[in-house]
Amino acid sequence: MLEIVLLALLGLVSAVFGSIVGLGGGIIIVPALTLLGSQLTGETIEHPTAVGTSLAVLIVTALASTMTYAKKRRVDWRSGLLLFITSGPAAMIGSALTGHMKNGVFQLSFGIFMLLMAGLLVARDYMKPISKKWPITRTYTDDKGVEHHYGYSVLPALLIGFVVGMVSGLFGIGGGSLFVPVMVLLFRFPPHVATATSMFVIFMSSILGTGVHAYLGETNWWIVLMLVPGAWVGGKLGAYIATRMTGNALLWVLRVTFVLMAAQLIYEGTAAL
Repeated sequence: MLEIVLLALLGLVSAVFGSIVGLGGGIIIVPALTLLGSQLTGETIEHPTAVGTSLAVLIVTALASTMTYAKKRRVDWRSGLLLFITSGPAAMIGSALTGHMKNGVFQLSFGIFMLLMAGLLVARDYMKPISKKWPITRTYTDDKGVEHHYGYSVLPALLIGFVVGMVSGLFGIGGGSLFVPVMVLLFRFPPHVATATSMFVIFMSSILGTGVHAYLGETNWWIVLMLVPGAWVGGKLGAYIATRMTGNALLWVLRVTFVLMAAQLIYEGTAAL
């Protein structure tokens, strides 16, 4: 019974944080399952299974968040579909490669990636969007009636989609940790639109990535079932919180969490090499 409660809470917490900043929650679920698998389920969870399980849960989190953001009309469907053209196939490639990474290499790589994400979450507060004029322009009017203009070029958008999709499938994370800063800083997306659109792309890419992991037998469906209720509620709750606040306090908690998890993963990865 305690295992079920802990897994449900893990799904809830990861989804709330993930939805607020467009991460998707996988960046918390994967290290939690990898580091605490024996305490949560009574058995060690190998990293391919942790990644495959996380991506399956991510479908639910991203769907719940996207539905909430869609009601607020913050999802740029057209831009999201463009990013998905390369993000979806790349997520499948990344998913197929996960099982070929040795345990120590995976932990070390994921730990370094988490440190980079923590740094990026700090740096984005001090970085300003570039002033480049892109060939494709978009307009968004927020709840206060303020009109925002942003844009992009097809080739850079497709390249970014591919890189993010690859990372998503390889590590079992949403990819919003990369999508959102790039969309805001490079293409001048309004932050809320970037987060909402990111969750839409994550939803579709996660379906393809999960399909590959499921085919390879790298998904623990019992854990997915335990995480899903919390992920569904957390996805909606996180998206709701994101529409009401900037989330700065929660962002700092997330940054500290990333650094602590990264340190543990890097330590274990180095020891296993």
